Amino acid sequence: MRKITPFLWFDNQAEEAMNFYVSTFKNSKIISGGRSGNDPSADEGPVMSVRFELDGQEFIALNGGPHFTFSPAISFFVDCETQDEVDELWEKLSEGGEKGQCGWLTDKFGVSWQIVPSILGKLLNDEDETKSQRVMTAMLKMKKLDIQGLKAAYERQ
Repeated sequence: MRKITPFLWFDNQAEEAMNFYVSTFKNSKIISGGRSGNDPSADEGPVMSVRFELDGQEFIALNGGPHFTFSPAISFFVDCETQDEVDELWEKLSEGGEKGQCGWLTDKFGVSWQIVPSILGKLLNDEDETKSQRVMTAMLKMKKLDIQGLKAAYERQ
């Protein structure tokens, strides 16, 4: 386990969320799931907590009840190499949730995600402030981030 592991508090959807996330991200796996009750290794009863890995990042999720909910103040930033990857994750994660601005979305469990093409940082941090401003302006008009649109704003004269 890494020194810092995201810990997600769900009302009662930890196992469902884990299965959804593992099916959404490549190179992901279920590590364990603990059942509540007298015997945490039992195959029956509700899941109390689960451990899973998404593309090398371990997560723990708990069915802790309705006391706390997620907010966009905490989100998971997903660095995407291609537009196909952006498109796929955007559609899968936003299904049943809400699509926001600038690559942000909230999934059906209320967890916030940022689906961002890798090139965005390079374009926004260009030495030419005019180019980076055009990219920022283009990005602010987008929901799902579009690499071609960002590049076009960068290259415009």
